[in-house]
Amino acid sequence: MSTALLAVFAVILCILFRILNVNSAAQKPALICKDQTFLTTVLKIAPVITEPYKPTRLWGFSGHVQTIVHSIIGRVRCPWPIGERVYIGLPDETTLTYDLYEPLTTGHEDDVTIAICPGIGNSSESVYIRTFVHFVQCHGYRCAVLNHVGALSSVKVTAPRIFTYGHTDDYHVMLQDLIEKHSETKIVCIGFSLGGNLVTKYMGERGSNKMSHIIGGISVCQGYNAIEGSKFLLNWQNFRRFYLYVMTESVKNIILKHKHVLLSEEVKQRHGLIEKDIVSAATLPELDEAYTRKVHNFRSVKDLYKWSSSAFYLDNIATPMVFINAVDDPIVPELLLNPIKDFAARHPSSLYVELAHGGHLGFYEGGLLYPNPITWLDRTLVSLVGALTLANADRELKTS
Repeated sequence: MSTALLAVFAVILCILFRILNVNSAAQKPALICKDQTFLTTVLKIAPVITEPYKPTRLWGFSGHVQTIVHSIIGRVRCPWPIGERVYIGLPDETTLTYDLYEPLTTGHEDDVTIAICPGIGNSSESVYIRTFVHFVQCHGYRCAVLNHVGALSSVKVTAPRIFTYGHTDDYHVMLQDLIEKHSETKIVCIGFSLGGNLVTKYMGERGSNKMSHIIGGISVCQGYNAIEGSKFLLNWQNFRRFYLYVMTESVKNIILKHKHVLLSEEVKQRHGLIEKDIVSAATLPELDEAYTRKVHNFRSVKDLYKWSSSAFYLDNIATPMVFINAVDDPIVPELLLNPIKDFAARHPSSLYVELAHGGHLGFYEGGLLYPNPITWLDRTLVSLVGALTLANADRELKTS
């Protein structure tokens, strides 16, 4: 092999090692919690958050690879849990659906339901949701998964709207229906990415007037502030513009798939929609300017984003909450995490868990090349549900 080829090979190896970040080592999550009593209770059931997170050796230290593997492949050996699809007709003629899964084992003193809000354009059929549902079923929990309006190809859109970043009413309807079906259940709300924003905003909107059945919430990999987040996603640093393009196309495809309802002549005329502007939108802010803000009657995209962002509702939260983010998440820059760190540092019954690695919803662990079937996130969330249940039992004991 010539010297020139050796030099090229060496450069490629250096670039690959840099991208994969293979020189990194497993690190313990950083924890921020003002309430030491709450933290002590959580750690009784979830000591995993004090242990080093060990990503898959060859590629797990790269936030990009974690994120891409998660979005394209999903989970390893993913089961297909068996559940019941619930259909609810809303006053605005929307057909809302959620999937309900009963526990596969028994043994818990309390009846606990995990109410899941998936990420952007996702549903109960998304691979990471299916794996998590099956895992928690095996641990004796009931699960309910909201299907974002428009996300399921098998469910027709029946009203001129789909999901948005801040519309929590659909999630509320699911919870109300859950309580009607299981009046004695205790509910832990879990949201992934966009779903984490919705769950957190929902808790802030309801404040102390929340339904008494809700005993806690967990948010995973959300960005908290859509106004600031969109500014980061619009630049190419850390390939963020690429991820923004993927998310934009995902939402746009949902709109165009249901265009006979969402973009009918009557709807376009009513909201002043121009179809070519929607089709040509290259970023989410452009798509939200052409479609979302008009359909939901906001004067500007900034107004829409402020209304949608959970960061503006944090101070009203009266429910125990756990927030999880990864520093190497290519979609959520580290600067966006400051508000939630500050919140956890001064708010009771709140815990912020920050990992150095994991990407956006990845958190694969173990192995050299092939990761464990169950991710760090899956097993940690199950532990945190148990911890929130214990914390609620302690509160009830003190007030009884």
